[in-house]
Amino acid sequence: MKTNFRSATLLWLTCVCITVQAQEHPVATLGSLWQKVEHNYPGLQAQEALVASTASQKQAVKSQALPQLKFQAQNSYGTFEGSNGAFFPQPGFFNVSGNPNLLDGSDQTFNTFGSAVIEWEVFAFGKQVQENKAASAQHNQSIAQKELYVVELKKELALRHIKNLYATANFEWMSKNAARLKNIEGITNSLALSGLKPEADNLLAHASYLQAAGQQKFWTGTKQAAHIAVVELVGESLVPIDSIAVQRFLTHALLQESVLEATESVDHPILQQYKQQASYFEHSSKSIGRASLPSIKLLGGYALRGTGIQAETVSDKWKDGFSNSVDNYLVGIGLTWNFSSLFTNQHKKHARRKQAESAEKKYSTYEQALHANIEASQIQIQEQTQQLVQTHQAVEQATQAYVMYMARYKSGLITLTELLQIQQLLEQAEKTHIEATQHYWLQLVSAATLTANFDFLFTNL
Repeated sequence: MKTNFRSATLLWLTCVCITVQAQEHPVATLGSLWQKVEHNYPGLQAQEALVASTASQKQAVKSQALPQLKFQAQNSYGTFEGSNGAFFPQPGFFNVSGNPNLLDGSDQTFNTFGSAVIEWEVFAFGKQVQENKAASAQHNQSIAQKELYVVELKKELALRHIKNLYATANFEWMSKNAARLKNIEGITNSLALSGLKPEADNLLAHASYLQAAGQQKFWTGTKQAAHIAVVELVGESLVPIDSIAVQRFLTHALLQESVLEATESVDHPILQQYKQQASYFEHSSKSIGRASLPSIKLLGGYALRGTGIQAETVSDKWKDGFSNSVDNYLVGIGLTWNFSSLFTNQHKKHARRKQAESAEKKYSTYEQALHANIEASQIQIQEQTQQLVQTHQAVEQATQAYVMYMARYKSGLITLTELLQIQQLLEQAEKTHIEATQHYWLQLVSAATLTANFDFLFTNL
């Protein structure tokens, strides 16, 4: 009971010191790193551009319901074989008319023609409505894809930040271990010089120190590599992680009474993506089916024509091509029906329905998996929290035991081999606590990914 009370008191004092130091020297949290990623990372900007693209496509589909107004103007020079009359040529067709057998003068003349034609599809059995709904679903799907990309990017940032903290914690752990072994080496050297201990103890202590120093170099490189990986996502230089951040990483979970709260999994972007995908295929199928039915359009047009053909003669001068102008107009209603599409569109419609069915089944599959994984993750986090409490107590007790055995070694009551064994037990206890802490935060990242909620991590990591 006294040991547990002493450990809890020491833990409380450690966390208070960390809080005070953090207020004096602000520590970069995962949330602050994410703000920089949002501002700098080009991959996120690419997703935003795709969303803007589908928004423009959605407006383009809606604009198809507006009347289609077409203008054309011509000024041509050529022959005029043909018969008299008025017509409305399509763009790219040129105006040539006249009767050369009754006219004198040139065989070529200038012609001027201009027209405006309006075409308005007033009834298409709901095809336009379904196309608009399909375009809206496609736009919403692109938004869900972007949100899913954001979740994956947050997960990647969290994993790299945890790896950086983990490498730094191991570097500091090995630094403390090397310092302890260096202290042991100094003591054995003094005892060997005074004749109280054999020279072999000094060699053994020095060999243990060299091993720890080599491991320290390894974690130095690992820490620097992890830091570079975080900088790549953030897009700007960062201050290396300090001891305050490491202590927060190792002890923060010990004071948490509750872990990350789960949100409704129905809001997860991957579910929204399949939901909108199914909606798109469903409305697209209906649009294809209704495209097989007739289309009713209102037509209107106005044309102005000038020609160099006079009453009895033909002029080949350019300015005369604007004379003898006449204008015509037309209004009407038309029905267009591609009857063969009744048969061909049935296969396209069936294919889209099957695609919609596939998306709905995927939605149900992922929804069921998310519920199960979230529940399993919550249970695992609770058990890992208890593990952290026990590993922390193990570190505290191993530290106290090491201090006691160090005093016994100085007094000559135990050998160096026994002291090094105690030191290795302390080293292993510290390592186990670091590993358990890493697994705890990684499980929180997994839970945050499943719920698409990184608020807890952004605030506390």
